[in-house]
Amino acid sequence: MSSQLDIKAYLDADEQKDLLRLLTAGSVDDGKSTLIGRLLFDSKKLYDDQLTALERDSKRVGNAGDSIDYALLLDGLKAEREEGITIDVAYRYFSTNKRKFIIADTPGHEQYTRNMITGGSTANLAIILIDARKGVITQTRRHTFLVSLLGIKHIVLAVNKMDLVNFDKKVFDAIVNDYLMLTDHLGIEDVTCFPLSARDGDNVVEKSERTPWYNGPALLDFLETVPIHADRNYKDFRYPVQYVLRPDLNFRGFCGKVASGIVKVGDEVMALPSMKKSKVKSIVTYEGELKEAFPPQSVTITLEDEIDISRGEMIVHPDNLPHIGRHFTTMLVWMDEEPMDTSKQFFLKHNTNTTRATIAAIRHRIDVNTLARKEGEAFQLNEIGQVDILTAKTLFFDAYTENRQTGAFILIDPITNNTSAVGMILKPLDESALENDLVPVLDLNKLGIAKEHHEAIETAVKELARQGLEIKIIK
Repeated sequence: MSSQLDIKAYLDADEQKDLLRLLTAGSVDDGKSTLIGRLLFDSKKLYDDQLTALERDSKRVGNAGDSIDYALLLDGLKAEREEGITIDVAYRYFSTNKRKFIIADTPGHEQYTRNMITGGSTANLAIILIDARKGVITQTRRHTFLVSLLGIKHIVLAVNKMDLVNFDKKVFDAIVNDYLMLTDHLGIEDVTCFPLSARDGDNVVEKSERTPWYNGPALLDFLETVPIHADRNYKDFRYPVQYVLRPDLNFRGFCGKVASGIVKVGDEVMALPSMKKSKVKSIVTYEGELKEAFPPQSVTITLEDEIDISRGEMIVHPDNLPHIGRHFTTMLVWMDEEPMDTSKQFFLKHNTNTTRATIAAIRHRIDVNTLARKEGEAFQLNEIGQVDILTAKTLFFDAYTENRQTGAFILIDPITNNTSAVGMILKPLDESALENDLVPVLDLNKLGIAKEHHEAIETAVKELARQGLEIKIIK
């Protein structure tokens, strides 16, 4: 009986662990995959069959001589193993006694920059690797800029291959100083630096005797304890409605994921875009009802009043509203092989909302190598810059720096269905002087439509708006 209780207590404690999402980035051959493989190996989180396969593959296709090639734990594609590089984003999950981890191992090559954006979109922390022999290089600047663009608040600078410079403290200090000058310029405040040898395991899971001058923790100790709870936005309640649940006549709830903020039973809330107010009657989950909900919980909210709310609309607190509009400035990362076409109408996916959108203006591109601005021309693959977006349907959004969940979106090519770009919203723009308005106007008076038919037309137009096609009515 006691053993059963012990197992239950262990499982309950494991379920309560928080989750750290992190990515690794760096240039080719800096040792990203090797570092993660070493973390998994030294923290005893590999199964026997994985260890057997790793030893076998290291002898057959490894790049570490007679030693184990830990990178093979991450580089699973045939081309990756043949070339000794990372091409696709590799996700690995592991857990320690203190925390759960999801690691995104992102590619180092410039042409795979878009894969880093994918891996970093949900990350709390980024590990930027630097080869101790090369120092801060162009790829280091590029990846650090992307990390700052993605709003990742914690950076680990991993100066790897210290064994190849004889663990020289002067080399480490010079690299750290160069890197901190870059992060200061980008406004990144939380940077922690480690001297590592990923291949030999120095300062990865255990402190190394070969760096007596280093007084900080081992990398895993730091990852287990870095605080991330304050990174979430608990101030601005945003609840994009994903689905309306109506199992019977007595229940009507709005399903979705709490994007940010906290909501409690009894709170006064407002539905957007209708601006109708009500109070939260209950917060329902599969396990039972809750008194409050917070990110990233998925819940069903019921209201005291019957309000018409559909997928794509949003529930908020009435004294704390997001920006409401169709015109905004954004940072855009172009991810499509096809160059940008400003005459094309894209699908824009923002939370649970989908609408048509065009790129109304290109303000500038950014040279990620020098961080200099260039004249605004159509973007090519992996290029980054600032543009103005115009949507057909009203969106409810915040600046990305204030709320990552409601400040991000993707553009989808309507023909190929490829993700053309990802965007991080900077600020709303005035819509009064728009020259290129995507919203068609329906003037009921000019068309001679009798007033008794107006209500039916408005109902039909509202249903079209829910499907992403907005029409402006003039009566």
